[in-house]
Amino acid sequence: MEWETVIGLEVHVQLATKSKLFSAASTAFGAEPNTQACAVDLALPGTLPVANEQAFRYAVMFGLAIHAEINHESIFERKNYFYPDLPKGYQTTQLAKPIVGAGEVEISLSDGSEKRVRIHHAHIEEDAGKSLHEDFHGMSGIDLNRAGTPLIEVVTEPDMRSPEEAVAFAKKLHGLVTSLGICDGEMSQGSMRFDVNISVRPVGEAEFGTRTETKNLNSFKFMEEAIVLEVERQIDVIESGGRVIQETRLYDGDRKVARSMRSKEEANDYRYFPCPDLLPVVIDEAYVEAVRSTMPELPEARRERFLADYGLNDYDAGILAGDLATSHYFEALCKLTEDAKQSANWIMGELSARLNSEEKTIAHSPVTAEQLAGVIIRTKDGTISSKIAKQVFEALWLGEGDSADAVIEAKGLKQVSDSGALEKMADEVIAASPKQVDNYKNADPDKRPKMLGYFVGQIMKASKGQANPQAINEILLKKLNELL
Repeated sequence: MEWETVIGLEVHVQLATKSKLFSAASTAFGAEPNTQACAVDLALPGTLPVANEQAFRYAVMFGLAIHAEINHESIFERKNYFYPDLPKGYQTTQLAKPIVGAGEVEISLSDGSEKRVRIHHAHIEEDAGKSLHEDFHGMSGIDLNRAGTPLIEVVTEPDMRSPEEAVAFAKKLHGLVTSLGICDGEMSQGSMRFDVNISVRPVGEAEFGTRTETKNLNSFKFMEEAIVLEVERQIDVIESGGRVIQETRLYDGDRKVARSMRSKEEANDYRYFPCPDLLPVVIDEAYVEAVRSTMPELPEARRERFLADYGLNDYDAGILAGDLATSHYFEALCKLTEDAKQSANWIMGELSARLNSEEKTIAHSPVTAEQLAGVIIRTKDGTISSKIAKQVFEALWLGEGDSADAVIEAKGLKQVSDSGALEKMADEVIAASPKQVDNYKNADPDKRPKMLGYFVGQIMKASKGQANPQAINEILLKKLNELL
């Protein structure tokens, strides 16, 4: 039987406010545990929450970016559950009247097709604390610094049909919120977390299968792995005569395994009711229009500008414009090198490969735009070959020099372009290769250019890769043709 995968996402986006949703406590990352949780965050007796206007401004910006309806009245409710890192015993969130209504996000897929993913809604809520298990033997620690941090939870319709589509949506959403400036996008710090709802059904079936929810995925790689694993598990369960149980699951990205966490709750299990401490929040159309007037350049507009200003193809422009940090790096590189194509090639080639292998983002690249520009400039002016350029890049990545010039000088990597030295190398290789010379002389004229490769390779070997390939080709062609 052929199976169809059905995927919906709930994405927690941490808003880049300086203070929490209902208190003046700091949201800065990295503080000592439990140093940024005040009496309001803990709901101590006598405290009252006050809503953070900046969180609403950011939510409206997001709604405008996804072409959604902005609800002029939104209400906070209490979602009641008991967990050690939830100090209040409830989470203040929005259910019946969220700030952002239905919208859509368009994604591009590897086959060149595009797809619209519908957004059901996005609501504002406060984050919980964090349970710490690594540093305690037989116990768990609780850090409440994150408690009360403002989030928007973005809830999609079940419109995605493959891991590729889910990851493409997640990346598009990441690019959108970072471009808006409403989230720093640091997934390793919990700034974006993905809950993935997954079910399978026979191809052609209209009714959805029973879904499971895999929670708190904080990387695109882990999301893809978790979806693949869960789809395989559900199909195996059904084909073995079993029944998929609606449940919440966790995925361990380090061990590549998933496990059941608890049975899946329904909304009535949380006993939602309007928060008695918070009035409905009312915003008018003038407020929405004021926010609209401050909207920054979004990825789609940036892609169009990259196409027009830099002459990139659609694919390159889409990748480079999709992420704010990548686009800043690219434009800085272009300004220094005055070569958009080489800048794009290096970012999407060598730099991206190295970042992916070490699971780093471009914002944390050990090689700065200024350093990479030096590599490109020295390749273009013939100081180093393209092969040596990769060695220089590697040295910069490992911190073995402050600039391309410093690495080239320290490691003696400057390309040999002196005609006298290259002619001497060519004479030595020709003299040591009588068989290959005879083959060249006896070959058809149209095949001779390809036979130069052997001689070029020998000279590159002798020069440890530092001979100028273009100059070598010209010298060899002249000398070998003189022997005909």
